[in-house]
Amino acid sequence: MHYLYPQQSEVSHEQRTQRLLQRPQLVWFTGLSGSGKSTLALQLESYLFHEGYSVYLLDGDNVRNGLNKDLGFSEQDRKENIRRVGEVAKLMLDAGLIVLCAFISPYEEERNLVKSIVGADKVTEIYVACSLEVCEQRDIKGLYAKARKGIIPNFTGISAPYQAPAAPDLVLQTDTESIEESLQKLIRHVAPKFLHPDKALVKV
Repeated sequence: MHYLYPQQSEVSHEQRTQRLLQRPQLVWFTGLSGSGKSTLALQLESYLFHEGYSVYLLDGDNVRNGLNKDLGFSEQDRKENIRRVGEVAKLMLDAGLIVLCAFISPYEEERNLVKSIVGADKVTEIYVACSLEVCEQRDIKGLYAKARKGIIPNFTGISAPYQAPAAPDLVLQTDTESIEESLQKLIRHVAPKFLHPDKALVKV
């Protein structure tokens, strides 16, 4: 819009990263409900925080209870949900933070949109792969059962599609490996991406 004039901060992105001694990066977890996205993201956040990193987790349910509580679960609303999260993540990355996002994000198009918003080089895509059968077995909230009865419409995996990432940076097969095994693989993969030249290596 012609009447919008974004302000340029006098504090540069480089100054922020130097202050925090870390490389900002967005780690995006995608997968079916019940696959283990939030569990792994929470444990990674805790690990990184205790290693001295400035990190923040944006989780699907939390965001929908606040920022995006006006959105439903139609295909268009799902895309808008992810677009807004991408814009928030962009601001947080500019502040120098490491950002973790755990969202079903079922469409390749919307995941690519996030990459276009924040920059593909700043995104690490984690596919938390788990069979639908196992996800349903883990479903303590009974969401899949309600979806199969038609109580919850547009539910991913039942009445709405899930498009697995074509080329994720890392696949965690959580139906055949323990959370601890998946977490260690995750840490080994992502930790080097956060290292600032002036910060000691994270030991795994």
